[in-house]
Amino acid sequence: MKVACFSSKSYDERFLAEAAQDGDHEFQFLEARLDASTVRLAEGAEAVCVFVNDDLGADVIAALAEVGVRFIVLRCAGFNNVDIDAATKHQILVARVPRYSPHAVAEHTVGLILTLNRKIHKAYNRVRENNFSIDGLLGFDLNGRTFGIIGTGAIGVVLAKIMNGFGCDVLLFDPYPNEQARTWGRYTDLDELLQTSDLVSLHCPLTEDTYHLINAERVEQMKPGAMLINTSRGGLIDAGAVISGLKSRQLGGVALDVYEEESGVFFEDLSQQIMQDDVLSRLMTFPNVLVTSHQAFFTRQALETIAATTLANLDAMATNNPTDQAKENQVNAIAT
Repeated sequence: MKVACFSSKSYDERFLAEAAQDGDHEFQFLEARLDASTVRLAEGAEAVCVFVNDDLGADVIAALAEVGVRFIVLRCAGFNNVDIDAATKHQILVARVPRYSPHAVAEHTVGLILTLNRKIHKAYNRVRENNFSIDGLLGFDLNGRTFGIIGTGAIGVVLAKIMNGFGCDVLLFDPYPNEQARTWGRYTDLDELLQTSDLVSLHCPLTEDTYHLINAERVEQMKPGAMLINTSRGGLIDAGAVISGLKSRQLGGVALDVYEEESGVFFEDLSQQIMQDDVLSRLMTFPNVLVTSHQAFFTRQALETIAATTLANLDAMATNNPTDQAKENQVNAIAT
């Protein structure tokens, strides 16, 4: 099967090519992001392989069907960027990678927390200039703090275990409680979690119900001086509300690996350009804000799993003989 792989980086090509070397799939790696202006690049391919910032709205889906694409494989867990109804209407099967390495994302979350709290990034820059002063680098012990986790899927559970190990009182919120998570924390309602947590970390999917879950009202609910962390989906946070919370000192710090308008910014080298996103630029002016470029998933183990699962999804689509796991990975069903 010929596969047009959009938003490709060198690491995508490396891991997918390694996974595909003994298979029957031919990858065409494209740096371009998939949208209405680039969809013609998929002409001649039976499948497209896409990532989080590719646009698969109804118009793009229709154009993919027009050029003969029958399958969409996502190199990620989230599929909020895909119009599933349109894909089903056009008889295009969609599959994702529902899990790769929850440890990768949870560990990056902890790295953000420690870096922001203990100001490790500032200390690193200081000592490189022979400045060994520790004034302004004061942090706090995580031990004994209340740590709130919103979303207790695989990543949330791993993070709960880690933060329990730090000696935190772990609070959990999820409309669908995970019994495994109860080993490491206590479920409560969202109001109590926000009002009592010293740190709040988001680990839920982006849906209509969770869009701007953290808005102006919820920021005001949070414990004064709390730290907010998001390594899940950018749209969970209203960035304007977060900026207001930082200015009023309601928020004591913010660490982000995702951003609602990250498309065209994250994963790109813009070091020689003027930043056009005024909201992101404003966020990065705060001394108590730390931003990384959607790299929480970025470990060798995670990329190997993503590549292997993507190839397994393609195999199942090509043979129309999915394993139980491949069936679980499919986001929609096509009548045959």
